[in-house]
Amino acid sequence: MDLLEAIILGIIQGLTEFLPVSSSGHLEIGKAILGDNFEPKESLLFTVVLHFATALSTIVVFRKDIWSILQGILKFEWNDDMQFAAKIALSMIPAVVIGLLFEEELESLFGNNILFVGCMLLVTAVLLFLADKAKDTDKKVTFSNAFIIGISQAIAMLPGISRSGATISTSVILGNDKSKAARFSFLMVVPLILGKMAKDALSGDISYESSGSLPLLVGFIAAFVSGLFACTWMIKLVKKSKLTYFAIYCVVVGLIAIIFSLYNN
Repeated sequence: MDLLEAIILGIIQGLTEFLPVSSSGHLEIGKAILGDNFEPKESLLFTVVLHFATALSTIVVFRKDIWSILQGILKFEWNDDMQFAAKIALSMIPAVVIGLLFEEELESLFGNNILFVGCMLLVTAVLLFLADKAKDTDKKVTFSNAFIIGISQAIAMLPGISRSGATISTSVILGNDKSKAARFSFLMVVPLILGKMAKDALSGDISYESSGSLPLLVGFIAAFVSGLFACTWMIKLVKKSKLTYFAIYCVVVGLIAIIFSLYNN
């Protein structure tokens, strides 16, 4: 993979991790168009680096929230911050269980499976359409909501289902405030990304020797910078109920992916 491809894939990851259009789906489409020249272990390392970049951009954008939550936890009281952290932990359970029990089955859905990605992008579009029709409220995420949103996050492990789109849409459809829904959606994924990175790093499936460091660095920077922009932008868009535009985008890209897949088979 050359530097240009690393930059393109980094930007794709940074933007689509936060915008509700499926980062995994777009990465699969991007790799199919550009050609993925990495060996499996090298490809996994590149993916881990890009996910770390977007996790770091989330931490930077929500640094005040995260610091407040950590301070609340250290008080060892059942305060709002401790409750928020507990909801985050609860929301992680479905994705952790599905990820551990069906890891091989999920991995089999990746790797130029463009037809499946296209179909799942259409599902994402439906969720976004429904979320944009929801009424504005000031309700915050409850514990039962957190678990249901966690189920959406687990389903979003499928390529083509947007994680942010599925979790934000589910939260809004449940009647939660749109700003609170976006905040919860972005913060709930950070522990999962860091945990998945640790698991991959310890698994022995990553090659640290044969991958060039420059493409990794360039991809990381591209994903981090574009992630900062997309995360900040997405919060504003959710507040203004602009998700329908992304729904239309998902329909267009989904149909193109389906036609592309059928044409090349």
